[in-house]
Amino acid sequence: MRLGVIDIGSNTVHMLVVDAHYGARPLPAATHKIALKLSEHLHGDQIGESAITTLNDYLDRARDLIEDQGVEDVVAFATSAIREAANGDSVLDQLSERAGTRIQVLSGTDEARMTFLAARRWTGWSAGNLLVLDIGGGSLELAIGLDEEPDSAVSVPLGAGRVTNNLLPGDPPSPDVVREARRAIRTQLAAAVRPILRMPNPDTVVATSKTFRSLARLAGAAPSAEGPLVRRTLRRQDLKEVVDLLTPLTATQRTRLSGVSATRSRQVLGGALVAEAAMDLLHVDDLTICPWALREGIILRRLDTLSDVVTDTTGWIGDV
Repeated sequence: MRLGVIDIGSNTVHMLVVDAHYGARPLPAATHKIALKLSEHLHGDQIGESAITTLNDYLDRARDLIEDQGVEDVVAFATSAIREAANGDSVLDQLSERAGTRIQVLSGTDEARMTFLAARRWTGWSAGNLLVLDIGGGSLELAIGLDEEPDSAVSVPLGAGRVTNNLLPGDPPSPDVVREARRAIRTQLAAAVRPILRMPNPDTVVATSKTFRSLARLAGAAPSAEGPLVRRTLRRQDLKEVVDLLTPLTATQRTRLSGVSATRSRQVLGGALVAEAAMDLLHVDDLTICPWALREGIILRRLDTLSDVVTDTTGWIGDV
């Protein structure tokens, strides 16, 4: 079937059309995205009118793409930026009407679970006890387990955009600011990772998300042009060198580095500090970049639900 996925994230809003069939790898057919950075459009704890207007215009274009591409089924979800906004419910009602389908807000734990499902399907059962790390714009998700459902999953409000906005003022931030941000990140994360550390040691560690892909590229991994099947890794020691490289640079200077886009240059240091803290506190020496993440997990769960011929009375995603 041809499936459309609308992902309203903290950094980007992404419409993906895939040819997807149960038991087969979803194949991208069309895509359209914008770098909205919703976390930067909050006025107090409210999503601003300019962001809502941009989202409505985007959804108009997404509906055109759905019609043009012959999409049979649409799933739509939003993550931390809308989840945590005081006016999130009213914004969702407005956006759902514009999109022509109900937009479901995922909890942080469900983000971790769906990302874990995608990583498990990509890596396979031979990965054994699997640990998955994912850094978004608003939150960091961690999950570990032996099956397709993680044994432990946590979400921490330490996304690259959030850390940058809250902890890293200045361009570039001063060494004292970076040092204090590093301390604050590790203090918050040390308490959050305890459920993960109580689990058996992982056999395989993977990371998803644009942030980790950019950091791996900065550490020497193959560019995205070489395709998703090329193995890309990130070592903790190399990541420390990446942090040292990024710290004195302005956002403009960072765009001259391989793997850093203009839309992500401001927050890549924040993402690097979170990634470094996570690898340190979880005792991860190296990890592999997984090209599948939350969107693929949503697609796979949707296909699983359809294959079981389950009547979905609670929403498009089934029982997450």
